Amino acid sequence: MLAIRRAANPLRSHFYRIVVTHACCGNPGVPISKSECVNGLSVVLKPFSHGSSFCLMMPSWGSRNLSSHAGMKSSDSENDLDDGFSDLDRPPSTDRIEDIGHKEDDCDLVSESDASEEDFAEDGENLVGLSGTDTDANGEKAAKDKNASPLFKIIMDAPHSSVDSALDKWVEEGNALGRGEIAVVMLNLRKRRLYVKALEFVTWLKANKRLEFAERDYASYLDIIAKVRGLQNAEKYIEKIPTSFRGEIIYRTLLANCVASTNVKKAEEVYNKIRELGLPITTFTCNQLLLLYKRVNRKKIGDVLLMMEKENIKPTRFTYKLLIDSKGRSNDISGMEQIVDAMKAEGIDPDMTIQAMIAKHYMFAGLNEKAESVVKEIEGSEINKNRNSCKVLLPLYAALGKTEDVTRIWKVCEADPRPDERLAAIEAWGELGHVENAEKIFDDMMKTSKKLSSNYYNALLNVYASQKLLSKGKELAKRMSDNGCRIGPLTWDVLVRMYAESGEVEKAELILEKAAKQRSKIRPLYNSYMILLDRYAKEGDVHNAEKIFLRLRQIGYVGRMRQYQSLLQAYVNAKTPAYGFRERLKADNIMPNKAFAAQIASSDAFRKTQISELLD
Repeated sequence: MLAIRRAANPLRSHFYRIVVTHACCGNPGVPISKSECVNGLSVVLKPFSHGSSFCLMMPSWGSRNLSSHAGMKSSDSENDLDDGFSDLDRPPSTDRIEDIGHKEDDCDLVSESDASEEDFAEDGENLVGLSGTDTDANGEKAAKDKNASPLFKIIMDAPHSSVDSALDKWVEEGNALGRGEIAVVMLNLRKRRLYVKALEFVTWLKANKRLEFAERDYASYLDIIAKVRGLQNAEKYIEKIPTSFRGEIIYRTLLANCVASTNVKKAEEVYNKIRELGLPITTFTCNQLLLLYKRVNRKKIGDVLLMMEKENIKPTRFTYKLLIDSKGRSNDISGMEQIVDAMKAEGIDPDMTIQAMIAKHYMFAGLNEKAESVVKEIEGSEINKNRNSCKVLLPLYAALGKTEDVTRIWKVCEADPRPDERLAAIEAWGELGHVENAEKIFDDMMKTSKKLSSNYYNALLNVYASQKLLSKGKELAKRMSDNGCRIGPLTWDVLVRMYAESGEVEKAELILEKAAKQRSKIRPLYNSYMILLDRYAKEGDVHNAEKIFLRLRQIGYVGRMRQYQSLLQAYVNAKTPAYGFRERLKADNIMPNKAFAAQIASSDAFRKTQISELLD
């Protein structure tokens, strides 16, 4: 754990010693200037190199509470800790690699994480119980295949207003409804993010007393309420859960949803509540905090790692995945490599997803030789015996510009391609600008499938968007609609990008506005708004940039530095003073990194310059 913390700690380049003295902890919400209380000990970091000493600023783990201090002024030493990496210049998304094959068709996407950010799913950890068991009440194995569940098909086919009556009819006909059947239905509903129908299903189960709820079942219900009705209603539901079932899994479920919403204040409140109740702090909880701070304040990652070390909480593969991605996105390749080494030292080998992530970060840093070495490692010595890697290799070789390798890998799959391989191939050929090859794969699927998933349409639409082929994109979108595909946030996102990339920003904004009104329970992706905000920022269009910024807040996307960076860029490009910008950041509990703070200072209308001081 110490090795990880050193690798994650931006102070690693300094030689320092730790002086520990006994002290009394004061108010846990107040940062300490010269030392920090940890379980009654005052920890001061002092560099061996000359210069003034500096301290590790962190929440008071003595009381083990979390608190964000938006108004806290960063010291010079704190600014020195920051790598200055801007979220505006971040590496290509590493998440699409692991999400290849994810289905959006037939989905009521109630709550989606930002597609441009990382939508990590915790590995090997069942958050909820209704979909987390695979045995029924009689101990029989529940089928995982959706086709093995006629009840799932009935729920899918039923309109939202008729789910209850469809379930009533199912029971009246004498069909069994054990825990195994419930688990299969919930598993498939969650897999497709059909959270509205999942909520209706569980609500019916509860109202008709068809299931004796255990703690994980309450957690499952809580999770769905948070996704469909919001965090406030989820909190109210916790009060209705019997006290004996309000354990760690209930609160960590709420915490996960707070993190998914990037609600820093609420997430920290939930964490503190877990502490106050004396519930165990699990790796899952720590990983959620790491995920949150990776998005909003990377300086706090070291604090969470220190707490994990003190509490003897072992990092999982997912922990390393978060830290590797955080270092890669910060363009700290040396730090990323140290995390990888620490991971291997703990006996955890990087899986294919993590390897692909590392390769992407190498590419973004311009280290293509290192990236290619990792890609070759993923491929192995015989690709025919390592077929599962093809879906990852195709986009990676394309990102490296290796047309011959993409052709070679695709030949392995071409005779009998799997769905995720087809998607990866469309993406790869699009990346290389070989639109005809991408179209051929799509057309071949159209000939063999009665109805294609919207995933395939979206993949080809992405190709058209990247190549600025607006007319082809419009035609494909019409075909998609005519063929009965459900059009959700992922499709809206690519349509917005396609029009924006083609210079029709107003049309892109109109599409997003109509989409947001079309289905009230589904919000567009964060990335869709950022496409517009970035475009208006580039043009120096402050009025429209502020309008999109306001919509982001209204729809619930708040507390992210990224949108503030883009908004400020609009003022900079318009050569207009951004009055009160620091106050706006403070109100949203956002602490700018070094580069962003410098940009804010340079755009301050009241800043003093050498000449202004002389003239004044």
